[in-house]
Amino acid sequence: MKPRTLLRIGTAAAALTAVQAAPVISTFGPLRNRLMPRLAGTGRPDHVALTFDDGPDPFSTPHFLTILQRYDVQATFFLLGSMADKSPGLVREIADAGHEIAVHGWAHRPLLLRGPRATYQDLRRARDTIADLTGRAPQWFRPPYGVMTATAHLSARRLGLTPVLWTSWGEDWTSRATADSVHRTVTADLHGGGTILLHDSDCTSAPAAWQSALGALPTLLDHCAAKGWQVGPLRDHGLPNTPGRPTPGTEAA
Repeated sequence: MKPRTLLRIGTAAAALTAVQAAPVISTFGPLRNRLMPRLAGTGRPDHVALTFDDGPDPFSTPHFLTILQRYDVQATFFLLGSMADKSPGLVREIADAGHEIAVHGWAHRPLLLRGPRATYQDLRRARDTIADLTGRAPQWFRPPYGVMTATAHLSARRLGLTPVLWTSWGEDWTSRATADSVHRTVTADLHGGGTILLHDSDCTSAPAAWQSALGALPTLLDHCAAKGWQVGPLRDHGLPNTPGRPTPGTEAA
């Protein structure tokens, strides 16, 4: 193959890689919150969306459900399809309690390392599993590690899913996290209209890391109440609706 042809192929490949990776810029929280409020999950100013990632986990999720029931608060749970498949009864319990269930993918792997077909299949498998278990098609999607790609955006749109990240997180996945540190980290960036990210499972975190989020949850709910903010799921957050149901014939694998 001629050097000039190789150069053209290399240039085209580099351009495609750049397009695929471009949305990764949204991973930078301050930039996302300022320039991409819709993706960050900025909603109506009198409301805070409470979201959890990485469940359902039979060892930890029920503890979160107990506190939420005590406070009469509903949340959005971004479930991993692989975890939902292992605990179908818990998925139904979450839904029956009035919480919103959303898609966190099937496997907790960076989508930046996956091609278009693998990305689409991962999201579709998780979406279909959740829909089968709850009887309702999920609306929202959050990628593992919060890393969006061009193919993730396209796949989500084909599947009728709206990507949503967060404005505040608790850094509750590390072994050094405590209830106090999670509370401080969340509230440092929290404003009315914000979306909180916590984890109700340690399946991708340090062992027992979920206990820091659980310990912080009551104080976070009290903090929001003191500020006059309602706390609830994304469906009540005033975000734009999902981009529509998939077009017939577009879901062929």
